This record gives sequence, C-alpha cells and structure tokens, in this order.
Amino acid sequence: MKRNWIFGILIVAASIASLVFIIKGNINLAVLFMTVIFILSNGYRAIVFKEKGHIREAKWMRTMAIVFTILFVLVLVLIIN
Repeated sequence: MKRNWIFGILIVAASIASLVFIIKGNINLAVLFMTVIFILSNGYRAIVFKEKGHIREAKWMRTMAIVFTILFVLVLVLIIN
C-alpha cells in the first residue's frame, strides 16, 4: 500500500511541476518533468504486471521506462548545455 502512495505522490508532484513550467513558459523543463511522469508510470505498471504474472507486458513496460529514462537524460543534457 505504501508503494502505491509513494508512486502516486511522485507522479502528482511531477505533473504539478510540469504544469507550472508550462504556465511559466519554460517548455524544456516541462518536457523534462513529463518524461519523469512517463518513467514513474511505466515503472509502476511494470512492477504491477510482474506481480500479476503478466511477464510479457511487464517486460514491455520496463523497456518503455528505460527508453524514457534515456530520453530524460538526453533532455537534461540539452537543458544544461
């Protein structure tokens, strides 16, 4: 149960941060936080699918989380430079 709350709070925090940066006009940081949302949601789905025995779906969600993690690093590097 705590895991659900932790993932939920992190996703809501990233969503609010993304919305704030959209309103401020800083699209780069908004996209960065959107990738965090995708990382968290796909990572959570991978865990839940694996627990339910849906191995193929869990692997797909884990792969998607890894792809968005790579994109997060790419966007972060572009923002820093």
